[in-house]
Amino acid sequence: MKYTYPKKEKLKSKKLIDQLFAEGQSVSAFPLRLVYLSTTFNEDVLVKTGVSVSKRHFKTAVDRNRIKRLLREAYRLNKSHYFNNLTTQHAFMILYIGKEKPTFAQVETSMKRLFEKFLTVGSND
Repeated sequence: MKYTYPKKEKLKSKKLIDQLFAEGQSVSAFPLRLVYLSTTFNEDVLVKTGVSVSKRHFKTAVDRNRIKRLLREAYRLNKSHYFNNLTTQHAFMILYIGKEKPTFAQVETSMKRLFEKFLTVGSND
């Protein structure tokens, strides 16, 4: 897996997102939550990922977009380290559930803890 986040790895399908929240499991590493679902795609990617930040906690779009950029960057840099040996395809949604604006270092350490928890809990499914 490369250190890229191309369009085919982005979770865009409304139907798949609804299914993810209806049937998926989740793991948390505050201030992040990962909702995941084992599924199949037409493309040859292992993981499709989306990010989301609550409008309730961050009223301005500027703040939400900044946090989403941090989440995507932390995901991009760490995905190859954690998901190279996944065998099944997964859909992921990474949610920021904190109330304070994070720094990149905080997001990255939380992302690593989140992926560690997923690999111990979620890859057994």
